This record gives sequence, C-alpha cells and structure tokens, in this order.
Amino acid sequence: MGSQGAQQGVRDVSGERGVRGVRGGRSALCTAVLLCATGLLGGTATAAQRTPAPTPSPDADARHLDEVRKEIEGLYRTAERATEEYNAAEEQVQLQQKKIVELARTIDTAQRRLAVLKRQAGALASAQYRTGGIPPELKLVLNADPGAFLAGADLTRKGQQAVKGVIGQLTHLKTDLEGYADDASHRWERLEANRKKKDAARKEINDKIDAAKTLESRLATKEKARLRKLEDDQALLAQQKWLDSGALKEITGKASEQGKKAISYATSQIGKDYVWGAVGPDTFDCSGLTLQSWQAAGRTIPRTSQEQWRQLPRVALKDMRPGDLVIYFSDASHVGLYVGDGAIVHAPRPGRQVTVAGAGSMPILGVVRPDGERTG
Repeated sequence: MGSQGAQQGVRDVSGERGVRGVRGGRSALCTAVLLCATGLLGGTATAAQRTPAPTPSPDADARHLDEVRKEIEGLYRTAERATEEYNAAEEQVQLQQKKIVELARTIDTAQRRLAVLKRQAGALASAQYRTGGIPPELKLVLNADPGAFLAGADLTRKGQQAVKGVIGQLTHLKTDLEGYADDASHRWERLEANRKKKDAARKEINDKIDAAKTLESRLATKEKARLRKLEDDQALLAQQKWLDSGALKEITGKASEQGKKAISYATSQIGKDYVWGAVGPDTFDCSGLTLQSWQAAGRTIPRTSQEQWRQLPRVALKDMRPGDLVIYFSDASHVGLYVGDGAIVHAPRPGRQVTVAGAGSMPILGVVRPDGERTG
C-alpha cells in the first residue's frame, strides 16, 4: 500500500461525516432568523424580540468544539492510564492469590510432617521412661558381657542419631513453618494493597468515562458528527506529519511467521467494542487486544502496555516490522499492533471499536518485538 496507501486508508477512516448535517443546521438557523425578522413567528413581537440574536461565528464555534474534543480526549486518556493500572493490579491480585494457595498447601503438608515427628519424639521419650530413665551410656558401662557391650554400643549410637535426627527435623520444620507463615502474611498484605489499588483505579476509570460521556451527551447530533470528524482530522494530521518526516521510507521489515498469525488475529477483531479491562473474545482494551493477538501466535506476553514496554525486546523505529507492538505516550498507556504500510490495528477507547489507524496518529514512545531476542 505504501505511504500513499496509508494516507488514503486513514482518509477513508475519517471520511466526510457530519458535513451535510452542519450545512443543514445553518440553513435552519437562517430560516428561523428570517421568520422572526418578518414577524411570521408572532405579529405582536417586541422590538427586542424582532432583533435576531447574534449568530456565533464559525471560527468561535470551531474553537469551542475543539476545546470539547481536547477535554474529552483528556478524560479518556486518564481513563486509559487508570485502565492499565487496574490491569496491572488485577494481574498481581491473581498472582498473589495463587501464591497464597500454594503456601497454604505447603503449610498443611509441613504441619502433617510436624505431627509425625512429634509422635516419633514422644515414642522415644516413652521408651526412655520405660527403662527407668537410666542413660544408655551408663547401662553400657555396667554391662559385664563384652559382646553385649559392643552390640549395645552400636544400638545406642543409632538411637542417639535417631533422636538427634528427629530433633533436627523438628527444629528445621518449625523454622520453615514460621517462614511460610511470614511469607503468607506478607503476600496477603500485598494482595490487599493491590485490591485497594484496583478499586481506586476502577473508580477513577468509571468517573472519567462517565464525565466524558456526559460532556459528549450535551452535544447535538450534528455536533457529535463534527466532533468525530474533528478527532479523525487530528489523527490524520498527526499521521501526515509522521509520513512527511520520512519515517515510513526506512521501515521495510517483513513479518515473521508468528507475526503474521498475530496480525491475522488482530485484524479479525476489527469492529468489536472497546471495553476497559477486557481481553476478548468479544470485547478488548488496547493491551488486551495485543495480548490475545500474540497468544494466538503462540507467545505469552505481559498483560499491560507498560509491562509490554518494560519487558519485551525493544527495536528502533526504522527496524519495525509487521507484528511488532507500537507503544504510545510518555507513560506507555496505549499500544497498537503494527500491520505494515504505516498502519496499526488497535482498540482506541470507550465508545469506539477495534480499528485500523495510522501508526503515527499518536505520539510514539517506542516499538517492542514479542518474538524478538532480548539483549543485554
């Protein structure tokens, strides 16, 4: 498709939605003003009523809508950042729960072993009591039979080793149990901390999404169409600037076999709704889509965009190839899967669907390769 193909693809996404609606709105407004001026809306209107209200200039109207766009975009960006924090906390909660269950099983096994050792120690103590409590060493000294003395010495040594072994095992096992209990306690504390972090992130996500939806709901239908076009135009402008930089000319890499599988999965999800915290199969958030795409290719990658950026091998932008993940914004809060020709597939935000977009339509932080080799 090349750079022109990528530009055309983004133009197709932006389209011309809302143009006819805006023109119709202006025509209706002009008609209403004319009717008021001629008295056809009420013959007894006062002079003030007969004077038409000033019509906002197109420039002022455009500035207002752009301010609304920026505010909505900011709210969704904050929600997306909180979504990735929620995803990370959720992953940690599941990990800690699994570890606590494993520790509980280990503690149960250790306690059973401890009970066995205590019974053995009790049996040894009872045997000593039945012999009158005379130390085995003294009994050997009092034995006049040399053969019996030697046999008794061997038995005594084995008995002493058995006692020491039981006591040693009891001591080590008690120490291990204390360690397991401390570990379980610390993990429980971290579990609770992550749960609180997750709840806080969930509240922030819902608050920001609700605020953005409320702000958007105040717009008239025609304004919503214009807002969508404005968003698309801004993305197109950023993409064009990226293409004009010559970045795409340097990108000539070919997809690996696993990369092709990841692309196939991602593109087959186009049209499905964005839902925060979702990992498919019916809805996705941005990192949920990349996670499942590479899972379908046979690679397990980190859950969140931040961890994908932190843990996966990084490659230079000029070395990017289809299947790589493009990480966006300085906080690594968004991610898309590069499909070639300057385009990505991504799950944008609430209220939008999985779609194709220009790889340069958002500020690029860097590129990572799920099937690459780590260096250093």
